[in-house]
Amino acid sequence: MPSGTATQRGSGSPLIGRTAELGQLDTVLDRLGRGGPAVVDLTGAAGIGKSRLLGEFCRRAGQRGVTVLRGRATEYEQHLPFRPFADAFADLDDPSARVAPQLLDALPPILGGRAAAPSPVADPPVDRFALHRSMARLLAELGPAGLVVALDDMHWADPASLELLDHLVRHPVHGPVLLVVARRDRQTPSALTATLTRGADTGEVSRLRLAPLAESECVAGLAPGLAGSRAARLYAASEGNPLYFLTLLHAHQEGDAPHGASVADAAGNSPGGLPAGLGSLLLNELVPLTPAQRRTLEVIAVLGDHAAHPVIGATARRTDAELDGDLDTLARRDLVRTSPGGRLTLRHPVLRSLVHEATAPRWRVEIHRRAAAELARAGAPAVEQAQHVEHSMTAWDPRAAAVLTQAAGQTEATAPTSCAHWLEVVLRLLPDTAEHAPERAELTLRRARALGVAGDLRGSRELLHQVISASGQDGSGLRTSAVVLCALVERHLGRYPEATALLRRELNRQPAPSPSDRVSIGLELGSSAPHNTPYPQLRDEIARTLSAARTLKDEPGEAGALALAAFGEAYEGATAKASGFAEQAAALVDGLPDDDLTALCEPLARLGWAEAFLGRFADAERHADRGLDIARRSGQVYLLPLLLLGKAHVRIQTCRLPSARQLADEAEDIARGIGSSELLAFVLANKAQVLVAASAPGDPEALAVAEEAVACMGPSDNWRASMAWCMLGYAALTGGDPHRARDALLRAGGDDLRGLQPSMRPLFLEILVTAALFTGDIGSASAWAERARTEADHLDLPVQRASAMRSAAQLSLHGGDPATAAALFSEAADACARSGAVFWQARSLLLGAPALTAAGFGARGAAAREKGHQLATNGGAHLLTGLAALVPPPAHPAPSDTPRWLAAMTPREREVAELVAEGLTNQAIATRLYLSPRTVETHLSRVYRKADVSTRAALAALIARS
Repeated sequence: MPSGTATQRGSGSPLIGRTAELGQLDTVLDRLGRGGPAVVDLTGAAGIGKSRLLGEFCRRAGQRGVTVLRGRATEYEQHLPFRPFADAFADLDDPSARVAPQLLDALPPILGGRAAAPSPVADPPVDRFALHRSMARLLAELGPAGLVVALDDMHWADPASLELLDHLVRHPVHGPVLLVVARRDRQTPSALTATLTRGADTGEVSRLRLAPLAESECVAGLAPGLAGSRAARLYAASEGNPLYFLTLLHAHQEGDAPHGASVADAAGNSPGGLPAGLGSLLLNELVPLTPAQRRTLEVIAVLGDHAAHPVIGATARRTDAELDGDLDTLARRDLVRTSPGGRLTLRHPVLRSLVHEATAPRWRVEIHRRAAAELARAGAPAVEQAQHVEHSMTAWDPRAAAVLTQAAGQTEATAPTSCAHWLEVVLRLLPDTAEHAPERAELTLRRARALGVAGDLRGSRELLHQVISASGQDGSGLRTSAVVLCALVERHLGRYPEATALLRRELNRQPAPSPSDRVSIGLELGSSAPHNTPYPQLRDEIARTLSAARTLKDEPGEAGALALAAFGEAYEGATAKASGFAEQAAALVDGLPDDDLTALCEPLARLGWAEAFLGRFADAERHADRGLDIARRSGQVYLLPLLLLGKAHVRIQTCRLPSARQLADEAEDIARGIGSSELLAFVLANKAQVLVAASAPGDPEALAVAEEAVACMGPSDNWRASMAWCMLGYAALTGGDPHRARDALLRAGGDDLRGLQPSMRPLFLEILVTAALFTGDIGSASAWAERARTEADHLDLPVQRASAMRSAAQLSLHGGDPATAAALFSEAADACARSGAVFWQARSLLLGAPALTAAGFGARGAAAREKGHQLATNGGAHLLTGLAALVPPPAHPAPSDTPRWLAAMTPREREVAELVAEGLTNQAIATRLYLSPRTVETHLSRVYRKADVSTRAALAALIARS
């Protein structure tokens, strides 16, 4: 840490008392990186000593060789993104911080990083969720001996900082990293309170509340020479608050101490959160100042973070010599202090608040105007100028509006709340005339998009309706953009009928939308399937959109329509049609440049999902990756969860569980940030699927996540709701509750199970079969297993066929036929292996291993167990490794007079084998046994496998020898 940083920021008074609190902080420091809490939540009233305790703790941490960064949120800069973090990272510029240059280069400019050299190719914007993850990685790399990031006055933190802090609490940084958050409890935003409360419940946050000082500590430490009776009265008036006590002590020394009731009893409150009487005493310290010194102090109070010497001088209109004289006087009176980096601050935030509010409003506006001009002259980024432009812009000023609009653009991806705020300022002052109507519509659309990304979906919807209404029937592209975005927002709000009605109305309006607009509207309408509208009801609309795109020779539109058709048909289980559409869409998409696909990120995600359902895992992941790159680059954050989950789904199937969990975690962060309960439910359902596979059997986390998914969906009854209930059933089954698993699957699918996704129905039926066998409901298990076989035959997809085989195998094993079960499990494993579904291959092998052993194939059982365990271990599938641990390695079977291959056969298989040995054809055997030729072929393939032969002649010879 830069030498003296903690002392400088916390200087001005000694640390009095707080021995117990320091001991608690030292204990946290002792456990740094060894399982201790990742965050300390330090709370207390204004003036109670939070900052002073924070400074002392930072000093002690620095003495241990720990890197220490200190930052502070400020009251009047709450729309400047990441202010407390940028303030903390400013400490890294000090050479004594000993931070590798590449780490400084990795810090984004919006967080105080050093801007990279100009590049002829513009870097893609970084969305705020990617920024959160990169900041976590950066913190992990800073300070090999440990890192403390102390953030003061976080009750004033900007929304972007609160989001970053929320991420760091929910995803603690790996390594010896500690965050200390100091705040006033009553002024803390509810979002931060919820974050820290949740962290305390999980043990990641340690809470430390500062109580008033004891009288002996307060008097002995702050007024050792004061007479006992006077000290007692001052302490009683201060109620143990060090700032109150010091202020009263100063007033007493100046002869202004109040008499009688305590200051805290005075009527009213000052702007700084102090009792009005105490605020008056603090302002009395300004009485001896000259008018020029008072103006300089007011300039510093208003400038805040920009109170550097050159800006103060230019704003206050003071020469260097005059300014130096003013600052000397203010420093001697301990009104102003120097913080790291040479910035000047008032002694305490409450003093700044009092001076700021006591400054004449017109003079405040003039200070902001001069500061904005000085920052513009110095070439400061628009974001730095924005706060002063905003507070000095009292009437329409195109140049000032341009600065705010530029600042909005600079924060659109990383701090959308700030972006929306600055656009609101511009819109508020923009003249409401026909001349400015196009500009107003465009800015309103931008603000609506920013609000939607920031999580204010209802606010976004309201603005979009304004744009649609104001645009009338002029058929402009901006109107179509607003309609399409509004439909997307409606979907995120779970208002699917409204989204569909809006789009259909737009398609039927007069004058009719342009052909290209019809394609855009049609693609959005097609995206509502199968969320709430069954795909068959939209099949014709997607076909019309495809035809329109082809007529226009609009290749991106054509690719989008094909992708939606592929997804819809794949979902419905029409695999042949889906394959055809997917192949056509992929051929077009793969030949188009990224820029042409910017508007197709959601169809691209649907294409990836369709390919995943069809078992084309490599293609699915390739298209998901491309969609992610384009969505990030174009700022379409709201589409990232669908793309991330598609990629995570592929990685579940291919047994790459650690990366699948990372993808699901990222999708969850984004969904929570967007604020859509519908989207969050879908994300959590998919995350539950990851957690079931990645966690040991019975781990409660997967079930908790699935329960939250169901709770988020509420009474909805659509694809996402069905998926949430299915994952709840999956988690309940692996958690040992088959009754709940059955109930959840029946809730998802209905009595006829038609609510279950057709293309995944055999997998869900496998859960029901397993649950029924656990509960002894053999009749239901048999019925569901037979339905799984029928559905899998219709789908003709390897993973679904394998699932149906495992269901049948479980029934055979339960019925005392381990040989048939072993053969089915083996066939399932082979089918999954050929398709690349490694997770299901491993599951089939591990379930089949004990069946093989029971059937007399001990060596094959041991090999299956070893292979399955290896695949599961390599893929991080702790569910499967836990399953393997529950099944002991097979013992060597006792000798038997009957050959193992013959003992493994069922009676029907023996009949078929003997008839083959007699020379009968399959058709003749089918006639003799009253079976279908297809059934005879199935039995014969199993006979070949069990006898380890490949021809009819070899089988006949083997039968003859036996």
